[in-house]
Amino acid sequence: MAFPPQFLDELRSRLPLADVVGRRVKLQKRGRDFVGLCPFHNEKTPSFTVNEEKGFFHCFGCGAHGDAMTFVMRAEGSSFLEAVERLANEAGLAVPQPDPEAREKAERQSTLLGAMEAAAKFFEAELKGGRGRTARDYLENRSLTEETIARFRLGYAPDSRGSLKEALTKQGFPEALLVEGGLLIKPPAENGVGGGASYDRFRGRVMFPITDRRGRVIAFGGRVMGEGEPKYLNSPETPLFHKGRVLFGLAQAQESIRQKNEVVVAEGYMDVIAMSQAGLAQAVAPLGTALTEEQILLLWRLAPEPILCFDGDGAGQRAAARGADRALPLLKPGCSLRFAIMPKGEDPDSLVKAKGPAAMEEVLSRSVGLADLLWETETAGRQFDTPERKSGLRQHLAGLAARIADRTVQDDYRLEFERRLGDAFGYTNRGSGGNRGMADRRGGAGRSGGKGFGQGRNGANRYPGAPQERGGAALRQGIPDPERRQPEMLLSIVISHPRIAHQRAEELAHLVLADSQLDKLRQAVIDHAAGTPDLDVEGLKRHLVGTGFGGVLDALTTRNKGLSACRAEVEMTAAEEAFDHLLGLMKERQARLEADLAAQRLGADATPEAWARFQAAQRESLSGESRRRDIDKRAK
Repeated sequence: MAFPPQFLDELRSRLPLADVVGRRVKLQKRGRDFVGLCPFHNEKTPSFTVNEEKGFFHCFGCGAHGDAMTFVMRAEGSSFLEAVERLANEAGLAVPQPDPEAREKAERQSTLLGAMEAAAKFFEAELKGGRGRTARDYLENRSLTEETIARFRLGYAPDSRGSLKEALTKQGFPEALLVEGGLLIKPPAENGVGGGASYDRFRGRVMFPITDRRGRVIAFGGRVMGEGEPKYLNSPETPLFHKGRVLFGLAQAQESIRQKNEVVVAEGYMDVIAMSQAGLAQAVAPLGTALTEEQILLLWRLAPEPILCFDGDGAGQRAAARGADRALPLLKPGCSLRFAIMPKGEDPDSLVKAKGPAAMEEVLSRSVGLADLLWETETAGRQFDTPERKSGLRQHLAGLAARIADRTVQDDYRLEFERRLGDAFGYTNRGSGGNRGMADRRGGAGRSGGKGFGQGRNGANRYPGAPQERGGAALRQGIPDPERRQPEMLLSIVISHPRIAHQRAEELAHLVLADSQLDKLRQAVIDHAAGTPDLDVEGLKRHLVGTGFGGVLDALTTRNKGLSACRAEVEMTAAEEAFDHLLGLMKERQARLEADLAAQRLGADATPEAWARFQAAQRESLSGESRRRDIDKRAK
């Protein structure tokens, strides 16, 4: 049977392709794509990619290509109907039935898109005409250029009850369809008496078309230019428009989001438009409400750590807290939120106009992570000078961590809060069941790769210079943090000997570094080496400098100039041995972290599964130690 295009679009939007494919293929994020080993033919080097933005998978080895339905059909040998029914059940969508009513609804929705497009063109024309003079002056006073007005298709709704109705009915659009699309208001009947003639919903307002991701107009927002309430008026919910699933400006922002691997969530239409005009085109906005769960999941399909930008007043702080509260249960490995707080009395629109885009970039660079925001929210302005107050804070933070559905992330948040409590109150934290806590075991190094409080996005303030040192013994003795130092040396060796990037591509591809800047450098090296088999050292460095990694590369060169394995004249075997040594240390450290987590779980939950995880982590840790001892003996 043929399904309505709108149903299939909705199905694709509700089920991220990477999630569907990820049930059968182990995927790794690489740039804007996900990569893995193709499930449709045998291969050892990943050639299978998933592009969320375009909604398809592709294998460069066997040529397999398609969307979520195609993947299920090929992977399970099912028919198209069976694949659609299975995915629709997962997404909570009812499969359209092949009856006349369903066909009529699909045709009506298609016509609704035509009506919305016709309305957008009407509003654009009115802005340029004689009745749009006041609106043009308003937009000019807001410093918007003609190019920006055209890019966002801004328009004007005349202060008339019937201008739009007359124009669209003349084009053949039925009155009932315009009411269904939210363009007209039809007064309800009372006591069996008709409520009167329909009239234009938007009157005397600057109009902001709201589009879907493909740029199709599905709704409108209208703003008054002087006094009046409501200041902003949005379309009602319609068959095309569900405000909790849409982000304003996404169609215009997609390319910039892809290039920067970053998305900024502002509070209003004008914030998005002003940022885009200033060159910060990666901005979107919800539609007058707090972020919904569906919008958060959509943002994570665009970038792993969306930056939520809020005004610096009390309302903005409360909005940030609501965003954090909404996201907490949804957190998963690699996906979180960051928060940028505007200077008091400023919003992105006013700040960009007053001080330029650099000032806005500075605000974004000071964004903090979700754990930082939660800690600040729970501790700012409060006294913890009694055991009861301290234990109350600890209990509340434990409750926040418990709300996270993903067990791995939940454990890491619990350990992070314990570390901060230990640093704040000067005691050694202890894990459940009498097991020593992370701060006790590792000299305060309880973090598992998260950014520290006050650090900018992408770990920007860590370069150049020495890596950040942790508390406890490492801080007292001046020992560099191995979580950062070892990946630095590993990458320096790979850059100095590009052949390693070819020969050990699979190991490098599956290695995820905690520091996002180093991880991006790793991805850039792999991507370039894959397409340049005869790559030499200078060619690789030129490419990295040209793609924005010059500062990181200089810092790595300076820090590792004394490392013999990074010298070009060193034999390949010696460089590979050093590579193996560092890789073993990093795997050993990760295994110890997993053993710590498993040990803590055993204190409260000594299930067979927990024991299995603990024993597996122990075996990996011991094998790592054994590898390191063997390498050390050979080095002597």
